[in-house]
Amino acid sequence: MIRTRDGVGLFHREAGQGAPVVFLASWSLPSDSWHQAMQAMAAAGLRAVAYDRRGHGRSEDPGRGWDYDTLADDLADVLAALDLRDVTLVAMSGAAGEAVRTLTRHGRDRVARLALIGPTTPLLVQRPDNPAGIPEAALEALRAELRRDFPDWLSRNARAFGGPGPSQAMLDWICGLARQASLPFLLGFHRSLAETDFRAELRALDLPVVVIQGDADATCPIELTGRATAALVPGARLLVRPGAPHGLIVSDPDWLAAELVGFAKG
Repeated sequence: MIRTRDGVGLFHREAGQGAPVVFLASWSLPSDSWHQAMQAMAAAGLRAVAYDRRGHGRSEDPGRGWDYDTLADDLADVLAALDLRDVTLVAMSGAAGEAVRTLTRHGRDRVARLALIGPTTPLLVQRPDNPAGIPEAALEALRAELRRDFPDWLSRNARAFGGPGPSQAMLDWICGLARQASLPFLLGFHRSLAETDFRAELRALDLPVVVIQGDADATCPIELTGRATAALVPGARLLVRPGAPHGLIVSDPDWLAAELVGFAKG
């Protein structure tokens, strides 16, 4: 366990040796979800590191801390505890905000480059200055559905997450990982990822950034998220996978791993 500044124990795992690549998992998933990418990094001579976010997987659940300031502090504590430098940071979905907030809150002394995969940034919720966003009522309805029957929601949405390629066994495994998370934490984290505005922070980033996303992403539509994120970050590159869904970690794991290895070594 890595102990955070407010006393929460975070489980972490590693594979390989070399320049560090730190993986941040999607909204409900733990570090296990990165196993294929981590092994690819190790095979390529890189050091892959991932940890379970508080309230997820094998980390402790303190019943608090789903705001991005706290989650960014957790990431900063992990980087400091392992004394990682020249890091390639890889963040999927709701973890994009963790990565961005860490850079704007703690600086980039330890981070050299950033990969965002199917991000929830820059802003999901609909507001007068974000008319293309998702209406607040729709987001509240989704959270009500999660409260009512989270396991059923996972099962019904797994195929949309992974697309037609993954086996049912793979999708069942992903759902099982998500069921390990604390539901109260997931509800609070979902509100954070839907309502936090990262537009100004994205404009302030000053490191190499690649945004990777499938153009059939039904969870985070690319025009609202990935394309908008890449447009805000100075010099960012947008890499679009035609026909791919949100869950590139299961729909296109080999392609994704190869792109991340190339980015980390570039």
